[in-house]
Amino acid sequence: MVNPCKLIEENIEYSIGSFNGKEVIYDFEKILIYLDVKGKLLFGNRFKIYEEDHDIILKLCHYLIKDEDNCAKNDIDINKGILLSGPVGCGKTSLMLLLKHIVPLQKPYILIPCRNIVFGFNHIGYKIIEDYGCRQFFCFDDLGVEPMGRHYGKDCNVMGEILISRHEIFLDHKIKTHATTNLNAEELEDLYGHRVRSRMRELFNLIHFDENTNDKRK
Repeated sequence: MVNPCKLIEENIEYSIGSFNGKEVIYDFEKILIYLDVKGKLLFGNRFKIYEEDHDIILKLCHYLIKDEDNCAKNDIDINKGILLSGPVGCGKTSLMLLLKHIVPLQKPYILIPCRNIVFGFNHIGYKIIEDYGCRQFFCFDDLGVEPMGRHYGKDCNVMGEILISRHEIFLDHKIKTHATTNLNAEELEDLYGHRVRSRMRELFNLIHFDENTNDKRK
């Protein structure tokens, strides 16, 4: 049986916990060591796990490893997706790209910038909305800062329509959707409307960085 706690990077084995053949016991300190290594491989040697982000990372890890007890303590529903919010440059996208590697046996989600989806809509039209209303797992990056879609002279709030489709897929097939955003709940509702915001409450667990978190890209 494959040990989900043993991860190999560049021929070096990293342990992120223990496995007795039936039960996995994860070790957060070991997870942090692995994430630092994997982050440098993905994003370069300047990548760093910041101590101030440990609480956020821990919540995301609890969610990804499906630790129901700790998720319940933080009001996180493991059946919903994650909406990770925070100021520009706080590390939302990097974390969503990185953290899925601690659960390699789970079906991975595909991260795609929302603006790319809108550009696709502008080019080929409503088929884009159909394409994202499928059973694939997605993480929509930078939700809320994408432009309005326009195809053959008709405007469309592309991501709003896709979120409605993803909500239907969630209800019918329990397919999760994740997203990152710089906006707060009120700003998202102003952008997408009450109807979409209501569905987002059912789609997502909200995990957010402190609004004063530093821009790590500087």
